[in-house]
Amino acid sequence: MLDQLEQLAKEFGADAVIKNEAIPNEQNEAVLKETSSSIFSSLQKIAAKGDLSEIVGLLQGKDINEDNPAVQEITNQVSNSLTEKLGLSSDTAHSTATTMIPQILNSLITKANDPKDKSFSVSDLLNSLTGGDSPEHAGIMETIRTYGIHFGLDQNSDGKLDVDDAVELTKKGGLSGMLGKLFGK
Repeated sequence: MLDQLEQLAKEFGADAVIKNEAIPNEQNEAVLKETSSSIFSSLQKIAAKGDLSEIVGLLQGKDINEDNPAVQEITNQVSNSLTEKLGLSSDTAHSTATTMIPQILNSLITKANDPKDKSFSVSDLLNSLTGGDSPEHAGIMETIRTYGIHFGLDQNSDGKLDVDDAVELTKKGGLSGMLGKLFGK
């Protein structure tokens, strides 16, 4: 996912970074790389909170603008990172982040939700943000995959349980709704 974010930062960084006279040319590449890295880190922090509703809201493309709390959180982290790590003025860092973040997120979500674009999917996005099949998640996920189909958790009827099903269940009642359905509550 970081590679996709870096590509999107380059794509949308022309005006906000490359043509920005407040950013020295020799720092352009570092600003673009730090922007993508900070976006990824911010999304991971949001996902780590345990409430995937913010991530799901972003994945649905709802209100991806500077008024969205998740976008504000990401913008602040990127802005702070650009100031602290690269020495940009806070005004320059903030205006750069404010310009780029909604564009990058909109493009990322469009790509992730486009069934014709096989380079990236919602599952890939969520797996990279939540640690995917890391050892600490493997046990519970294997149990859910094994028995969840019998409890109606296969939301897209593809015969397997995966992150796409979790996204659909989150829309219908969150993680507690999914676990409640799994355990019959």
